[in-house]
Amino acid sequence: LNDFNSRHLSNYFSGIVAFENKDNSNALKFFQSSKVLIKKNDSYLERYVYSLMLEGKVHQAINEIKQNLTKSNSNFFEAHIVLAIDSLKKRNYKKSKKHLKESYKFINNDRLSLVVAETFKQYLYIFEENKIPIKKNKFGNFSFINEVFQRCYLEDKNIKTYFEKLINNSENPKTEDTDYSRYIFFYISHLIEDKKYHEIKKIADNLEYLKSSLLVSQGKKWVEDEKLEEFQKVFSCKNSNDILGEFFFIVANLFSSQEKYTKSNFYLNIAYFLNPKFKFNLSLLAENHYINKDYKKTLKVLKDFDDKNEFYYWFKIKKKAQIIYQQKNEKVGIIFVNSKFKKIKNPSIKIIFDIANFNKNAKRYKVAIEYYDKILSKININSNLHAKILYRRGSCYERLKDYNKSDRDLLKSLEINPDDAYVLNYLAYSWLEREHKIDTALKMLEKAYAARSNDPYIIDSIGWAYYLVDEYE
Repeated sequence: LNDFNSRHLSNYFSGIVAFENKDNSNALKFFQSSKVLIKKNDSYLERYVYSLMLEGKVHQAINEIKQNLTKSNSNFFEAHIVLAIDSLKKRNYKKSKKHLKESYKFINNDRLSLVVAETFKQYLYIFEENKIPIKKNKFGNFSFINEVFQRCYLEDKNIKTYFEKLINNSENPKTEDTDYSRYIFFYISHLIEDKKYHEIKKIADNLEYLKSSLLVSQGKKWVEDEKLEEFQKVFSCKNSNDILGEFFFIVANLFSSQEKYTKSNFYLNIAYFLNPKFKFNLSLLAENHYINKDYKKTLKVLKDFDDKNEFYYWFKIKKKAQIIYQQKNEKVGIIFVNSKFKKIKNPSIKIIFDIANFNKNAKRYKVAIEYYDKILSKININSNLHAKILYRRGSCYERLKDYNKSDRDLLKSLEINPDDAYVLNYLAYSWLEREHKIDTALKMLEKAYAARSNDPYIIDSIGWAYYLVDEYE
């Protein structure tokens, strides 16, 4: 340490503090001003590379690793993964495998790192040998998702069966907490390459905007507008970089779900490096920054979404409105989002639903009711979706003390879906407040409690009901 310049040391330690505080922009500045330490301090390279990656400077991170990697400072898993990706992108599979093999030394019993390395290894085998390896990875649905993309890359004759099994996985009780509908987008992309237009239309027609994810909604919109070429502009499962980019997006999503946002952003930037055409994945990067209250970076990412892609543009507007809520106040935020909404020509039902909810949450109940009216005029009157909108409109009427209309909507919602615990609770609570049909309200709450016994609102409501009928314990 005696050889170190004190100013460089100070900058280095300031960089560490900034990095730990998730202030990556300043961390990078401090690390860059103390680069003289890069080969003298074992931890420097790792932190510096992470800072570069988190700022989206992937090429620079690769170059720094190549120029400064030593035996003592290379003891981190991600350095070798990044070098393996760089070699793979250059179609140097032999070198990529060498770097990947080196990464195994630094897995350190981290299961997700093992999953990354093993799955990456499988992709390398497929790109080089053009076939599925006999020995498959056994990482559950994660492995199956990647196998589907790999078989799509290899133009497997049974790929339709694999995609359909993957998409229908959400109907499996064991996987119901995971949304597999995202892969409908990639299935449609594959069908376009095979020119199976009838199947594409059939799939899109069966999709409902209010039940679909952001990506799938955008895909459905492209199909309806006959813009199938848009799929090919962003993704092809015949492109090795594209499918590997999706693999790293899945990894990033896993880290985000574990609230490990730094690692999530690291792998998101890898995904974007591999497939910069697929800007839609940056929505997760924006979400991660927003959760960490880094609104400056959130807004920077949102610049990538324009009004050419309606649903991602609306995502941008909503996220901006949320930032305004946080930095200013709800009134300014609701004025902003309503003004932007009015400029959208023929907004989809999904966007109308969102603007209705924005206004409902801002206690602008009359405005919200107008939008819920529009949605109800467009959907099947006997569907669960109809029941859901009636519940929301009915709660707006209740807040306006228009109890006749509120009761009408909530009772109609229960006619369609009599077991909805939240509608039962809301209507029963409203009746209890008005001292109206207390006995009936109690029965409704008992039914709601049987379905959702851990819900604090339902517990509170049923306790009050027992009090009113002198049955409390």
